[in-house]
Amino acid sequence: MNRRWAVPGLIAGFVLIVVAYASVFTVNVMQQAIVLQLGTYVRTVRDPGLHWKIPFLQDVIYMDKRILALELPPQEVIASDEKRLVVDAFVRFRIADPLQFYKTVQGDESTARARISTSVVSNLRRVLGSETFTTLLTGQRSELMNRIRDLVHDDAAKLGVQIVDVRLKRADLPPEISQAIYSRMQKEYNEQAAGRRASGKEQAQRIRAQADRDKAVIVAEANRQSQVLRGEGDAQALDIFADAFGRDINFFEFYRSMQAYQKVIGKDDTLVLSPDSEFFKYFRSVNAR
Repeated sequence: MNRRWAVPGLIAGFVLIVVAYASVFTVNVMQQAIVLQLGTYVRTVRDPGLHWKIPFLQDVIYMDKRILALELPPQEVIASDEKRLVVDAFVRFRIADPLQFYKTVQGDESTARARISTSVVSNLRRVLGSETFTTLLTGQRSELMNRIRDLVHDDAAKLGVQIVDVRLKRADLPPEISQAIYSRMQKEYNEQAAGRRASGKEQAQRIRAQADRDKAVIVAEANRQSQVLRGEGDAQALDIFADAFGRDINFFEFYRSMQAYQKVIGKDDTLVLSPDSEFFKYFRSVNAR
């Protein structure tokens, strides 16, 4: 008897386990889900945890609940002042209405990204094309990005998506235009540098010439004063010598002879003089005149 009910019991237990497993589903903190019964919407599940569903009749479609990032490829835009710009933009969005998201793109995130990207590029060209390049470099840049965000938000709402933010990473001129501008600026700066060097050389020559003139005047004036002082000194020396000569002729002659001896004797020069020469008179006798 027990053996006869053992197999059906095992089968029934297995069926109960399968039914129980098919009756629950889990949603983690990064997900949200919608429950469909035979293709018809039943409810939206946003809270994480364990949830119940009718087994084999209801299906669960999972979607991301986080804020997602969308990086756009570089786009070339023509501003209102006819300047070509290359802009890099990025978008932050999240799935706000899972049911609408499922209805429009069948829950396919890649399809939603493609449609959001198309909308962003279109509105980016429209908004930036109505402004000048200078505007993008000022504080109005944030206002422009908010305008683009609002325009994209209207299109994204049809997908059940909320646009959190739209921002520009870079707004620059195309490489070939940037290189041309750089070359022109480099040429202008080189011309300015050459002009300043020439002006500096001219000023240096003018200053140097003025310094040379001042030097010549100062040297001439110094020479004149030195000659005047030398002449005055020579005149005073002559006066002193004359006065001394007039007071004691013998002492003056003796003094001058001593000076001559000091300058001549002991030098490497050779003098040929007679021993009776007047030059040696003070060596011949102590009482020499």
